[in-house]
Amino acid sequence: MKYRTLGRTGIKVSPYCLGAMMFGAAGNPDHDDSVRIIHKALDAGVNFVDTADIYSHGESEEIVGKALKGRRDDVVLATKAHLPMGEDPNRQGNSRRWLVRALDDSLRRLGTDHVDLYQVHRPAPDTDVEETLSALTDLIRAGKVRAIGTSTFPASDIVEAQWVAERRGLARFRTEQPPYSILDRRIENEVLPVCERYGMGTLVWSPLAQGLLTGRFRKGTGAESRRARFKHMTDERRLDVVEQLVPVAEDAGLSLTHLAMAFAIAHPGVTSAIIGPRTMEHLDDLLAGVDTVLDDDVLDRIDTIVPPGSNVGALDMDYRTPPIHNPRLRRRLPDDRSAA
Repeated sequence: MKYRTLGRTGIKVSPYCLGAMMFGAAGNPDHDDSVRIIHKALDAGVNFVDTADIYSHGESEEIVGKALKGRRDDVVLATKAHLPMGEDPNRQGNSRRWLVRALDDSLRRLGTDHVDLYQVHRPAPDTDVEETLSALTDLIRAGKVRAIGTSTFPASDIVEAQWVAERRGLARFRTEQPPYSILDRRIENEVLPVCERYGMGTLVWSPLAQGLLTGRFRKGTGAESRRARFKHMTDERRLDVVEQLVPVAEDAGLSLTHLAMAFAIAHPGVTSAIIGPRTMEHLDDLLAGVDTVLDDDVLDRIDTIVPPGSNVGALDMDYRTPPIHNPRLRRRLPDDRSAA
């Protein structure tokens, strides 16, 4: 396994990051089997593990903690906070009040005294980024966090956070975790260039487009899958593109899965791509493609099907900047609405 530097942190991580979202009730409820999957990934050279408090409501972190006993120092461990962890409205978000509590809860479940990367899972328009950065800076100074990052932040929010950190003398975000796949290349327009400009590492999620790029969901079968409740799994536009990509993979002598993963880590702005196996078979398939290299001809064919910077429908769980709902903030006064 080769290793890449996570932004300018000096931390070396594998191009495949093991995502733990599928460990626990939301995916694989068998703790022992999940631990075996984690161990096999580590034995294969994967040294980067990403989880979050919201994954199976903390169960994923507990499983990761069990798996890392005796191996913690060999792993770059990342987790996230922001999404609701209860009915209390203050058990969510990016406030100091919640992030400090959420990290302590995560550390307890993970069985460690620190995480290497602590990420804000989503933007919070109702919270000053200075409030968030101030709290995270204190967590770094307390020795509980080594580096901080964001997930699914728009480029403008990333830039604002960098400016605030510089002007206020606060720790700055070192990483971003955006969605990225052959079907969704929007981050190539602004997010990846901004991250490169500020020396931020990127660990991209859903490089297989929630399974669409495994070849298991083809036209005529997507609606029968267990993921049919997601609109993006039955989007005819996305399924049409999958059909166009299948021969590209076949001509290159690759599975669609290996084509998609190799594409994600081929971009110079991408540090790691997150894999999310639910079973040992899923992991074995992914690991079988670690040495895949796409030549320029293959990448050119992909560019023809899905042009750089474009997308074929976003994932249902992707972040969308909220619109302005208050009419007073998006409508001029009646007397000032005409052009003359």
